Amino acid sequence: MRKKTLIFILMIVLVFSSIVYADKEGENIVVALGKNLSTEQRREMLNFFDVDENVKIIEITNEEEREYLGKYIDEKLIGTRAISSVYVEKLPEGEGITVESHNITWVTNDMYRNASVTAGVKDAKIIVSSPIKVSGTAALTGVIKAFEDITGEEITEKEKEIASEEIAKTATLGNEIGQEKAEELINNIKIYIIDNNIKSKGSIKKVVEQMANDLGIELTAGQIDQIVSLMRNISKLNLDIDQIKGQLKDISGKIDKITEQNIEIKSILERILDAIASFFNRIFG
Repeated sequence: MRKKTLIFILMIVLVFSSIVYADKEGENIVVALGKNLSTEQRREMLNFFDVDENVKIIEITNEEEREYLGKYIDEKLIGTRAISSVYVEKLPEGEGITVESHNITWVTNDMYRNASVTAGVKDAKIIVSSPIKVSGTAALTGVIKAFEDITGEEITEKEKEIASEEIAKTATLGNEIGQEKAEELINNIKIYIIDNNIKSKGSIKKVVEQMANDLGIELTAGQIDQIVSLMRNISKLNLDIDQIKGQLKDISGKIDKITEQNIEIKSILERILDAIASFFNRIFG
């Protein structure tokens, strides 16, 4: 009798533990659905993310897309409906950010990931999807809203705007010079100016020109101006290279190589003063 009672108690404990664990796991997941999904499309997205209606669900609106992206990209890309949706799972500290996407035609996985880092998102599994092929402009808003909901950490309006600007300008540049080249160029410049605390317009422009030259990319004056404007905004954020390396684990070695570069960013006046100082040092020792 005692043995049966003990087995019964153990079974209750195991079941209860499973329920508690499932609830705890669910607290780390938020799904952001495009507000304009049909009932069937909504069900399709939940199935794709392998969750049900019991998961925490928030909505992304077309108005939110326009608020953050409207000033940077063609209205046709934003459209009038929010369709793309996002699954965000908060991972243990140190896991970094991973992104995968489905049916997204304009924004790449790395663009989402890099912009998420800029916005302050960390240690998250992100899945972006849509029931039909779409540009994916709603998804970044979804990532940010979902991350805020899971963690309770507020992402500032400035961070949201600059992350949106980064995605928009990287994707637009990608249309002109190729996606991979645009992603590499923007990320290399961002890492270098953050690591070297470069903030002035002239110095950032020199970094942009040198990085583009190193990658064999020819930029127009207009493209350079767009990148400089973005980087000046990024330089105002409190971003840290070590944190970026922690989030982009797969390219941490490449980040080290970028930060080891030595780009001459001194102004003509600074070079003249250095030359004069060097001249007198040689004469007077």
